[in-house]
Amino acid sequence: MKRSLLMVATLAATCAAGALAQTSQPPSAPLPASQAPAPTGANKIAVIAFQPAVASTNEGRAAFLKIQQQFAPKQAELKSLNSQIDTLKKQLQASGSSLSEQARAAQLRTIDDKEKALQRQAQDAQSDFQQAMSDAYQGIAQKFYSVLQDYAQKNGYGVVIDMSSQQTPVVWASKGADISQAVVSEYNQRSGIPAPAAPAGSSTTPTHTGTTTHHSTRSH
Repeated sequence: MKRSLLMVATLAATCAAGALAQTSQPPSAPLPASQAPAPTGANKIAVIAFQPAVASTNEGRAAFLKIQQQFAPKQAELKSLNSQIDTLKKQLQASGSSLSEQARAAQLRTIDDKEKALQRQAQDAQSDFQQAMSDAYQGIAQKFYSVLQDYAQKNGYGVVIDMSSQQTPVVWASKGADISQAVVSEYNQRSGIPAPAAPAGSSTTPTHTGTTTHHSTRSH
């Protein structure tokens, strides 16, 4: 039961926060098919939080918000089923010894069946949600990479390091070296997609459930 409740809570928190709920390692920045030569004298180094940057684009925020809305009914259904189980357990506890052994056994079977159904549905919902979020992210990430590559070349950067990846831990970087927001702004301008109107009290930027994204200490 604890595991089922955890799944419900995880899915609820994920949808409420606009999470890109992934139990596996989040997708990394896409690798280019070919590396264009850097401009002459391009010896500057920049850092970018690639995954959060993709998620914070207007297109990313709109796509993830749409997915959250699509899964909201399922989230409500799981909460309702969980409430039913809680009610049945309280009723069984309150009945004390007034129930016959046969009636008590039947009640326990009902609770067990509902718990199993809750666990299955929560697992399926979480898997479907993860896949939808991952597909949306990958599609935008490919286009975002092209904008990043153009921006880096135009501004004379020879190397751009993804500081949101655990494979490239950044120990220190100045605030001026972080080009995340600049590339997001460039992407938004090219896409022409306006910022989505987020519902009150919600966020349209996905986070990663089940995976800790490495954030390095940086000087400001």
